Amino acid sequence: MTNNDVLRRIRYTFDFDDTKMIALFGAADLKVTREEVCNWLKADDDKDYKSCQDVQLATFLNGLINDKRGKREGEQPKPEQKLTNNIILKKLQIALNLKADEVLDLMKLVNFRLSKHELSAFFRKPDHKHYRICKDQVLRNFLQGVQQDLRGEEAVENESE
Repeated sequence: MTNNDVLRRIRYTFDFDDTKMIALFGAADLKVTREEVCNWLKADDDKDYKSCQDVQLATFLNGLINDKRGKREGEQPKPEQKLTNNIILKKLQIALNLKADEVLDLMKLVNFRLSKHELSAFFRKPDHKHYRICKDQVLRNFLQGVQQDLRGEEAVENESE
């Protein structure tokens, strides 16, 4: 999944408008324009499409955490320069204040089975022997589960990856 895909799915799932999207970036101390946000959300083949960089998506996710959970005291976390699906999944879990069982329940909503051990492997440090890379399929199903839970709709698979 591209960063733009993740951004589009989060926007749709939570029904955020442009103003809210800009505010979420601002909640993590990044000033963005409506035009930038709109270009990140455009279809990949649109002439105005712009790629959302890792640091921008990481900042957005930090802003989502600040919005949903409240800003933590002291220095704010620095956005990652290089994002992985593992980091995106972890940031979304934190923002939504989900425990492992709740994440697994969301996955079940879209008929995606994952064990607690498999899930915990995604959150380990990369040098840990049981660390596993979170593939696009896992992140996509998690986002669809959140969408179905919050919007009460069947998540439509419209990507051909």
